[in-house]
Amino acid sequence: FDGFLKVYLEGTDDEEEIEDSGLLPAVNQGESMEAKEITAVQKFSRSSPRFTEASLVKKLEELGIGRPSTYAPTISTVQKRGYVVKESRDGVDRKYTKLSLVDGEIKSHHLTEVTGTEKNKLFPTDIGTVVNDFLDENFSDIMNYGFTASVEKEFDEIAQGMTSWVKMIDGFYKPFHLIVNETLENAERATGERELGVDPKTGKKIITRMAKFGPVVQIGGGEDEEDKPKYAGLNPGQSLETITLEEALELFKLPRDLGVFEDKAVMVGIGRFGPYIRHNSKFTSIPKEVDPMSIGLNEAIDLVKAKREADAKKIIREFTEEPDIRVLNGRWGPYIAYKRKSIKIPKEIEPTDITLEMAKDIIEKAPAKKTARRTTKKTTKKTAKKK
Repeated sequence: FDGFLKVYLEGTDDEEEIEDSGLLPAVNQGESMEAKEITAVQKFSRSSPRFTEASLVKKLEELGIGRPSTYAPTISTVQKRGYVVKESRDGVDRKYTKLSLVDGEIKSHHLTEVTGTEKNKLFPTDIGTVVNDFLDENFSDIMNYGFTASVEKEFDEIAQGMTSWVKMIDGFYKPFHLIVNETLENAERATGERELGVDPKTGKKIITRMAKFGPVVQIGGGEDEEDKPKYAGLNPGQSLETITLEEALELFKLPRDLGVFEDKAVMVGIGRFGPYIRHNSKFTSIPKEVDPMSIGLNEAIDLVKAKREADAKKIIREFTEEPDIRVLNGRWGPYIAYKRKSIKIPKEIEPTDITLEMAKDIIEKAPAKKTARRTTKKTTKKTAKKK
């Protein structure tokens, strides 16, 4: 942003130099100036930019939270637990107005700009927001930005022999233990519940909340056994905080009956893992770029056929006598699938030649899965003594 540099450049204090530069017209004292055009453009306040992984590390450094060795594990942990997601999001069109005054006449121009575009930014998820609000309400002292920074300082004092670690831990744990017990006894389970309005068909209230398998919209509160509430999962891109009553009502239009294919009904619904197509008791996931509310029968049939082809390439052998045993082609090569177990096929055996008896024999002879060896404190002490 040039600011004052549009009319003034350092080192050009001489009047002749300013006139020659062409930045300002030649004006004299008392001379009137005519306004050729005056414009007014509608502007919107901008929210704070979302964090990238790099800018979040910088903020942690500013607040004195953590150490260089803990930044990466902290950021990866909140993503693994589903509290934060790193993704890019397309902006949305926003209309704005530009007014111009020319020759005494005001002209209005309605324009459009793209706002909210984000690339590789960190976004809080619904479960992350609910957990954060719960902790903020019940553990406000620990959630305070200054808490971690002060603990880091105390750790430094302990390392320098200035403070006893027993005294430091005791001072923290006693009040913390009381707060934990009080929270367990009195605090309600956090669901992030929010009332959206009333269902125009039934007159029952519609709420959105966090359920066992993710955020949902609910019609009715299940006041009695006969009146069971209805549920609908949120679509990708929707959240508990921003979903509206109109968007919630759209979700209850699922499952949709698209028609018939091969004498079987084709249905579209939303489940725990997102929108899907159900046909002949089999499920096909709907890609993110396809809207389950507008997908047609032909497009759904194409997706079902594509999944069939992919499954056909994956399956090498099936056995009608033992449906739990299958020879499949996986990412790392052929293997035998048996009751959620993946068993490696010996190199000397051709996967297409495997019979049911051979498959059973390979399953029986398969080595037991190795478990990670746990190092006990006793072993560690012995090793330390030897060193």
